[in-house]
Amino acid sequence: MNIPLSKPDITDLEIKYVMDVLQSGNLSLGKNVRAFEKKFEDFLGVSYAVGMNSGTSALHVAVKALGLQAGDEVITSPYSFVASSNSLLFEGVTPVFVDVHPDTTVMNEDLIEAAITDKTKAILVVHIFGHPCNMDKVMDIARKYNLKVIEDACEALGATWNGQYTGTFGDVSVFAFYPNKQITTGEGGMLVTNDQHIYEMAASLRNQGRSVKNEWLVHERLGYNYRLSDVHAAIGVAQMERLQDILSKRERAAMRYHAMIQEKNIPVTYLHCHPLATISWFVYPVLVPAQMSRDDVMAKLAEKGIQTKPYFPSIHLQSFYQDLLHTKPGDFKVSEMLGRQSLALPFFNDITMEEQTYVMETLLSILKG
Repeated sequence: MNIPLSKPDITDLEIKYVMDVLQSGNLSLGKNVRAFEKKFEDFLGVSYAVGMNSGTSALHVAVKALGLQAGDEVITSPYSFVASSNSLLFEGVTPVFVDVHPDTTVMNEDLIEAAITDKTKAILVVHIFGHPCNMDKVMDIARKYNLKVIEDACEALGATWNGQYTGTFGDVSVFAFYPNKQITTGEGGMLVTNDQHIYEMAASLRNQGRSVKNEWLVHERLGYNYRLSDVHAAIGVAQMERLQDILSKRERAAMRYHAMIQEKNIPVTYLHCHPLATISWFVYPVLVPAQMSRDDVMAKLAEKGIQTKPYFPSIHLQSFYQDLLHTKPGDFKVSEMLGRQSLALPFFNDITMEEQTYVMETLLSILKG
């Protein structure tokens, strides 16, 4: 077999909606972006959604819209895709890392208060792998110290903490739609908020700082070209109409992997779910035994036609972060352990039982030599 790491789920519905846009003659700033935003607002129950060309763009705008600036500090997780912390650096804000839980891989909320200084202005939580952070405790800390909260929910559309959707707790939240995400637009992102000022700032900043009234060539502030095209948004509209089916498919695939690991006694650790959380499955990560080389395991899987990737290298060990923040190996031991031992197995909506069985039987044979 030849099994990819991920595969977008595109049906005739997405193709139809894209063709409708292509035939309309209006490829940008048209009705589909607003339709996509409205589906997000309705699904999450939030007041405002702003479509953008990537999750990274949405993160940057979130930081900017909150007024964070050079000299400020924001507490966040080192175990994440690098964009979460990069969005802070774009505005000269200093990321202050706290380590993560080894079982759920999200920020360890019990370490947040010790990291707060008089420069701390916000907490940026990352709902990594679609597992929510403990938002009850995060929000309690934020209220206690008068801090803003940004939710990086780029991997967590549809996940819940204590019955509430991720992306609906903080002052501002962001989602992303790269082809390996729960839903895709090819490239794209979404900023959501209940704050009118943040919404107006975000809508302006994504469109070259144009005035709130969207007056032609009237620019009120320094902005960016972070617009989402109608072609991309049309794919998003179709994906949102299929969202529950997509999430159910991913849940079933994850549970099949869980069952196979248990039944076949495969010596890996999979993502633990907190009792108050529901996971929206982004990828399926496992930890290989500490005494084995994760990279060797990946190479042997590749020889058998099984694509895997390491998820994630710890941000604080990226070379330019070490140079900038003077971080070093040993600073965040749990994050570093996860970075050494974790790999993502093939995972997509329509992965078959046969494909998953082949992945697991091959993995077992490699791990047991």
